[in-house]
Amino acid sequence: MVTVATSFSSTIKLNNGMEMPLFGLGVFRSEAGQSGPAERAVACALQNGYRMVDTATIYGNQADVGAGIKKSGIKREEVFIVTKLWKNGYETCRDELNNSLEQLDCDYVDLYLIHSPSNGPVLEAYKAMVEFQQKGLIRSIGVSNFGIHHLEEIRKAGMPTPAVNQIELNPWMRRSDLVQYCKDHGIAVMGYSPLYRGGKTSDAIVTEMAKSLNKTVGQLLIRYSVQKGYITIPKSTNPKHIVENADVFDWVIPEELMKKLESFPEKPSGWDPVVSPWKG
Repeated sequence: MVTVATSFSSTIKLNNGMEMPLFGLGVFRSEAGQSGPAERAVACALQNGYRMVDTATIYGNQADVGAGIKKSGIKREEVFIVTKLWKNGYETCRDELNNSLEQLDCDYVDLYLIHSPSNGPVLEAYKAMVEFQQKGLIRSIGVSNFGIHHLEEIRKAGMPTPAVNQIELNPWMRRSDLVQYCKDHGIAVMGYSPLYRGGKTSDAIVTEMAKSLNKTVGQLLIRYSVQKGYITIPKSTNPKHIVENADVFDWVIPEELMKKLESFPEKPSGWDPVVSPWKG
């Protein structure tokens, strides 16, 4: 059954029983620095109803996320923090996780993802994550940018099923087979780049569709993900856009427009490790 977000409070129950918000703030390429764009964006989002923030070691702004949470006045336990391991391996996982906790200034992360299947030995990293979950440093374990063949290797190794697979999802990158595989195996689907990186917000067809609904292009594309039941994390450091991006819960995209959105040729907007070979 597809779960569709109907408000900021909408959640999905992961395969380990934990509840995860279906909507949050992404901070990819949000500039770091004390009281800088990333910190201000996190504080603004949380003060305006967001309850999830997605960051990563490679983004270089985990400390800003931690500072933004404190600045927001929202209690840590009310915020679902997602971050990611960049270099796979047992020792690198231990070191990166400890560094993430220190930068975020918290005792645990709610969801820890292997950022890519192509950055070193996956199974070593995954075993370490299971161990750190048992120690209470991680609430849920997942992966990012994993294709079906990568997920099958985890399954064949007898490892716990990932709670989440975070992949690029938008009308130009739908990945229907991978999404269906995840649903069939109880893996929650989390989409990044809902607005597509590369200028699709100026696409004439999409612009006309948004205009017909009296919405912005950004709202249309975010609503697409919401309506598909994907966990989604639109990124912005602009307070106006942060609030605007969340105005996607009290209206729907008509079926004929959804079909049109799903007729676009598929092409990843950038880096695409989903298709990379399995390296163990």
